Amino acid sequence: MNSNTIKLTQFSPAAGCGCKLSPETLREILSPVEIDALEDSTSPLLVGNSSRDDAAAIDIGGGRALLSTTDFFTPIVDDPFEFGQISATNAISDIYAMGGHPTVAIAILGWPVDKLAPAIASRVLAGARHTCREAGIALAGGHSIDISEPIFGLAVSGLVDIENLKQNNSAQSGDTLFLTKPLGVGIISTAIKRGKAQASDVELASQSMRSLNGIGPSLARVKGVNALTDVTGFGLLGHLTEIMTASALDAEIFWSQIPKLPNLERYVDEDCVPGGTGRNYASIAQHLPTLSETQRAILCDPQTSGGLLVTVEPEAVDEVAAILEGAGLPFNPIGRLSQQLNEKATLKLSD
Repeated sequence: MNSNTIKLTQFSPAAGCGCKLSPETLREILSPVEIDALEDSTSPLLVGNSSRDDAAAIDIGGGRALLSTTDFFTPIVDDPFEFGQISATNAISDIYAMGGHPTVAIAILGWPVDKLAPAIASRVLAGARHTCREAGIALAGGHSIDISEPIFGLAVSGLVDIENLKQNNSAQSGDTLFLTKPLGVGIISTAIKRGKAQASDVELASQSMRSLNGIGPSLARVKGVNALTDVTGFGLLGHLTEIMTASALDAEIFWSQIPKLPNLERYVDEDCVPGGTGRNYASIAQHLPTLSETQRAILCDPQTSGGLLVTVEPEAVDEVAAILEGAGLPFNPIGRLSQQLNEKATLKLSD
């Protein structure tokens, strides 16, 4: 097999961030073993795992923090070079989602050498290096293993001014919600695996996944941007629920304003829905209203290298919208946050 004929998605039962463990399963794994180092006033750890943020943050003095994250997954597209680009973009996004600038990356490669030629893995790495150069950082090495299915990703470090550090638990009642990329890449990737995806839709999804979330630091510097996260394997509603529960808030989202890739309803009708969608929905169903099949498929769709979800105080909404519009990104508000009224955070869906 060579990189021109191989279809990498046929080697992954769950593609991209769709192979992530569900939020509920992750809670079962982490809850018994979590140690909150933030309780130690002498610890330099500013952000650990307690708020389910995108990266760890360590105070390194001088008003700055070191950010550290890792992300890897199975192929979501067939082309090895694009798989490398998407994997790198997705991992680097965690740094942008904390308001930081990436500084260096290390590769994580698992490769079934008895099924896929090493030359194909080389193309994956070439794609990742291309994206790292675009982000202005070096891909400085890594680690590889022989494994039954191909996986690839990065461990990424970054820096942020502590005053611009953003977390899931810092959203405020009255904040407006923005989303910087369209939803639907999980649905499109499933359509690819089933041979039902239109070439134009595949290209749009790939372009979206390969686009860096480099707008993150600019948004983080805006006074009035309270919280940032990137939308990945838990879907829009999963990551919004993390913000809601961490910040003790309810939310309303506007279905018609949410950016979406084209033809998603047709693919949902053809049952091109990732398995991770149902797991995502089941993990947060207690927070959600009644959803149609299409709404559930799109709003809980596992995103790979998705956009930034931004919460913004009313006074800063126009400024943020102008920044997003100037960058060619979706700039219409998709919802708002409000004071939590009951024991659990609750989401409302409107047109």
